[in-house]
Amino acid sequence: MLNELKSKIKDKTANIGIIGLGYVGLPLAVEFAKAGFTVTGFDTEEAKISHIKKGESYIPDVSSKDVKGLASSGKLQATSDKKSLNKMDVIIICVPTPLRKTKEPDISFILAAAEDINANLRKGQLIVLESTTYPGTTEEVILPKLGGNGLKVGKDLYIAFSPERVDPGNAKYKTKDIPKIVGGITDICTELARFLYSQIIKEVITVSNTRAAEMVKLLENTFRAVNIALINELALACNKMDLDIWEIIDAAKTKPFGFMPFFPGPGLGGHCLPCDPIYLSWKARNHGFEARLIELAAEINSRMPHYIVDKIIDALNEQKKALKGSKVLVIGVTYKKDINDTRESPALTIMDSLLEKEAKLQYHDPLVSDFQVDGLKLKSIDLTKENIGSSDCVVILTDHSNVDYKLIVDSANLIIDTRNVLKEFKGNSKIVKL
Repeated sequence: MLNELKSKIKDKTANIGIIGLGYVGLPLAVEFAKAGFTVTGFDTEEAKISHIKKGESYIPDVSSKDVKGLASSGKLQATSDKKSLNKMDVIIICVPTPLRKTKEPDISFILAAAEDINANLRKGQLIVLESTTYPGTTEEVILPKLGGNGLKVGKDLYIAFSPERVDPGNAKYKTKDIPKIVGGITDICTELARFLYSQIIKEVITVSNTRAAEMVKLLENTFRAVNIALINELALACNKMDLDIWEIIDAAKTKPFGFMPFFPGPGLGGHCLPCDPIYLSWKARNHGFEARLIELAAEINSRMPHYIVDKIIDALNEQKKALKGSKVLVIGVTYKKDINDTRESPALTIMDSLLEKEAKLQYHDPLVSDFQVDGLKLKSIDLTKENIGSSDCVVILTDHSNVDYKLIVDSANLIIDTRNVLKEFKGNSKIVKL
C-alpha cells in the first residue's frame, strides 16, 4: 500500500485534496497542479469555488492566468462535496485556527475537517495538517479522529504535520521557494510526507515527530512577535525621550552581526502573529509553565492601536482641535503593505476607537474597496487633493506602494505616519511619526 501511494506520487497520478482554499490552500493547490497533479480544493465558501471554476484568483499571490489555465485543463478543481474526499490519495488540511474571545485556541475548523475526512476515509491515504496550531494537535486531535476505525497508522493510513510558511505579498519567496518542514506520527509517515512535498518544493526538512513540526511554526512566529514587541516598547520609550526610533534602527542595523532589524507599527495583524504565540503560551500553561515573556509581548503589541489613537488626539490638540467632530482620513486598512488581507488588522481597533470618540471617519485603500467597522460599512474614497485637504488629520496605517504620498504631504493639514513611509520628507512640521 505504501509503495503504491509512493508510485502514484512519483508519477503524478495521486489525487490531491486540499481542505481550505485561503491564503495557504490556494497557492499550495496551484503549485501541486502546476507540477502535474490533479488537485481538488474543498471549501465551504461557494464564492471561492465559483471563482476557481471561472478561472479567477481571489488572492494577489496567485495569478488568474494560472488558475484559469489549470482549471481549464482539469488539473485544478473545487467543490464543497465532502464525499469526494474518499477519492483523494492525499488530503492536506489548510483551515483557519483563530482565537476565541477568551484568548484560547479555536481548533473547531480542524475538528470539522477531521470529521469530514473520517466520514470518507479509506485505506492508503496520506493526511497532512498544515494549519498552525499548538504542539500535540496532530497526535491528540487528528490521530484519535482517524485512528479509531481499525486502520493502523503507518501501515493503512499515514498522518503528518507540515507547518505553512506563507508570507502574503512576498514577491521573492513563494510556496515553492520556502523550505518545508515535515514531521509524521511514524517514521514512514514522515518519509511519505517528505516525498510528497519534494515534488513541488526545493528543500524539505524532516523533524522527529509531529509535535516538533508544530513547535517549529510557533517558534518562528513567536520570535517575530516578541521582537516586534521589543521594538514597539522602545518606540514608546524613544517618544518620551524625544528620540527618533527609526533613526536608531537605521543606525543599529549597520552592525554586520548580532542584530536583526524589526520595526514598530500600529499593531500586529494577519492570522499568524496575533494568534500563534497565544497558542504556545496556552499549551505551556497546560503543562504548568507560564510563558511570561510571550504573554508580555502580546500585551505590549495589543496596546499599540490605543497608543496610535492617543497620538492622533495629541496631534489634533496641538492644533487646538478635538477628535470629536474632526475628519480623519485613514490610509490603508490591511495588516501589511501591498496585500488585500484585513484579518486582525490593527486598523479595525483604531478605526473602531475613532468612531467611538465620534470622529468623522473616512479611509482610502487601493486594495480594499469596502471595510466594515463595528457594523458600519465604509467605502474607500478616492485619494484626491480635495479629500486630503478637507481632512483634519490623515493617518497612515498601511504603507502600500501604490499610494501617492507626495500628494498627501502636499495636501494634508496634519499627518500621523505609523510606518515611516514619509521618511524622505524630513523636517516637515505637519508630519507626526509613531
